[in-house]
Amino acid sequence: MARASGFIAPRRVSGFIARRRVSGFFVPRRVSGFFVRSRPSGPRARSRSRVGGLIARRLAIAIPLAVLVSLSVFALAAASPFDPLDAYLGAHGDGFTEVQRDQLRERLGMDRSWFGAWWSWVGGLVHGDFGESRSYRQPVARVLAERLPWSLLLGALAGLLALVMAAVLGAWAGLRRGRLLDRVISATAIVLQSVPPFVLALGGVLVFASTLRWLPASGLTDAGAQVSAGSTVRHLVLPVILLAVTQLPWLVLGLRETVSRGLDGDAVKGARARGLPWRVVAFRHVLPVSIAPFLALCGGRLPELVVGATIIETVFSWPGLGAAVVDSARALDFPLLALLTLLITLVVLLGNLAADAAGVLIDPRIDADG
Repeated sequence: MARASGFIAPRRVSGFIARRRVSGFFVPRRVSGFFVRSRPSGPRARSRSRVGGLIARRLAIAIPLAVLVSLSVFALAAASPFDPLDAYLGAHGDGFTEVQRDQLRERLGMDRSWFGAWWSWVGGLVHGDFGESRSYRQPVARVLAERLPWSLLLGALAGLLALVMAAVLGAWAGLRRGRLLDRVISATAIVLQSVPPFVLALGGVLVFASTLRWLPASGLTDAGAQVSAGSTVRHLVLPVILLAVTQLPWLVLGLRETVSRGLDGDAVKGARARGLPWRVVAFRHVLPVSIAPFLALCGGRLPELVVGATIIETVFSWPGLGAAVVDSARALDFPLLALLTLLITLVVLLGNLAADAAGVLIDPRIDADG
C-alpha cells in the first residue's frame, strides 16, 4: 500500500481494487466487476444516528404529553367557578329565562361532562374539524388562519434579534470578564431580568410612543388606514424590540458564563502556553465549544418567549394568538383554548428538539437526554 500526499492510494489485491478508509469514511471499492459502497462511519455518521434516536424518543414522549395537556385544559376549565354560558351571552344574559338558557346550553354542548366534551373535540380533530369558537363566533380554523401568521412574524423576528444580540453581548462579556464592559453588560442584564415583561412593555409605550412619539403604540396599522408593508414594519419595530429585550438577560448571562468557563479549560491554557494569538484562542478554542450550550439554553427559553409574546401582543393590541389565548381563557372557550394550548406545547417541544439536535450535531459528546 503506497501513501501519497497524505492519502492512502488504491492497491490491487487478487484481481480487485480495494481502498481503505480515508478521513473516517470508506470509499467505493471494486470487487469482481462491481462497485461496492461500504457503510460510512465516523463521528458525523454517529451524530446523525444519535439525532435520529433523539427525534424518535422525543416524538414518543410528545404524543402522550399532548393528550395529557389537552385533558388538563378541559378538566381545569370545567373546574372553574365561572359559567361559560354567561361569557357567551355577555350583557344579554339577563334577558334569557332558565328554560332558554338550558336549551342554549344543550345546543352549544355545554351540558356534557368535561371528558365527554374532550372526547368529542378529539373526534373532531381526527376528522379535521377544529370546532367552533364561542368567543369569536367563527370556526377555530379561521381564527388560526387569521392570527397565527402575525404571531409567527412577531415571535420569529424577536427570537432572532434576541439570539443575535445575546450572542454578541454574552460572548463579548465572557471574553472580557472582570473588565468594565463585562460589569456593565452583566449588571444591565441582571436589572432587566428583575423587571416583569408587562412593566417593560408599558414603559416602552410610555417612553417611545407617548412621550417621544417615535413609534406607534398599538395595532397593525394606523386608524382607518389600509394594511401595508410600510405601516406593518413601523408598528412592528417596538413590539419586536421589547419582546427581544425580555429574553436577553438569561441568554446573555448564560453565554457569558459558558465562555468564562471555557477560558479556564485545559485546552485554552495549552493554547496560550504555546503562544497562540488571543484572537485564535478565542475564535477557535473558546467560542466553538460554547455554541452547543448556548443553543440548548435558547431552546429552554422558548416557553418564556411564548409567554412574553402573549403579554406583548396584549399590550400592543397585536392581532396575533396572544389576545386569542386571553379571550378564550376568559370565556372558557374549550375548543379554541385547548387547541391553542396544544399548539403552544408542540411549538415548545419542537423548538427544544431542534436546539438539542443542533447541539448533538455540533458536539457529538453531548448527551441531549442526560
